Amino acid sequence: MNQTDDRKEILEFNKLQKKLRRNVGNAIKDYNMIEEGDVVMACISGGKDSFAMLDILLNLQKAAPIKFEVIAVNLDQKQPGFPEHILPEYFETLGIPYYIVDKDTYSVVREKVPEGKTTCGLCSRLRRGTLYSFAEKIGATKLALGHHMDDIVETMFLNMFHGSRLKAMPPKLRSDDGRNVVIRPLTYCREKDLIKYAEHKNFPIIPCNLCGSQENLQRQNIKAMLIEWDKKTPGRVDSIFKSLQNVSPSQLADTNLFDFENLPIDREADRDEYQFSEATVSSTNIDESLFIDVTNI
Repeated sequence: MNQTDDRKEILEFNKLQKKLRRNVGNAIKDYNMIEEGDVVMACISGGKDSFAMLDILLNLQKAAPIKFEVIAVNLDQKQPGFPEHILPEYFETLGIPYYIVDKDTYSVVREKVPEGKTTCGLCSRLRRGTLYSFAEKIGATKLALGHHMDDIVETMFLNMFHGSRLKAMPPKLRSDDGRNVVIRPLTYCREKDLIKYAEHKNFPIIPCNLCGSQENLQRQNIKAMLIEWDKKTPGRVDSIFKSLQNVSPSQLADTNLFDFENLPIDREADRDEYQFSEATVSSTNIDESLFIDVTNI
């Protein structure tokens, strides 16, 4: 690689870095994720996303107009062959406070989940419960997870296709017991950008091998579908995510969100938008054959 290529690569990375930091900063601002005096527990799995989240949070911490603390926490689930030294060594190089939480969820998952079935659901619930408890123990006010925009959109389709529910991963969430607040600072970030960022930063990635070569097939199918959509129509995933920020309950069908039963007519309402003059109607060429006679239905 010559000097020109090196310079181009550096410029491209700087551009990517600014984009990711801007996206994280905007997400934090839009959803009031981090406040003055917060103790943010950054949950680090060893994957590219959580590494990127930690890196960006630490950089934003230096320039933020508010004071907040970042503590890195990894849950060692006692998977066979897990390289226990990697994360502590990495955290030491950063000079940040960190904890490694030992919890043998691996054995529990292997015992409870039948052979051939996906382990992701139970694994994530056990992991989440352990992290919630630990957050209280160390006085953390926010738990930061590394889910990005693609994760959020994939989850929405998974719930639609396999759960008949219109829900996703919110950028900010209070736990069911009300004792913890979860934030997702990477909400506005695309996975493809995080992949490039991780490659350039050379994070010490640790693959999740709890399930061996098994993959969550349903999520992988959704991911493949979205990748194909994004290839054919760039920006499709971004548009789908933005729809989650522009919800119109009256245009859906949930009777718990909108009172469809009681819709009184208001004859005094402003109707300028829908008002047509007689001249307009009479001059419009309407094919009456298009209308259906419903009198006998």
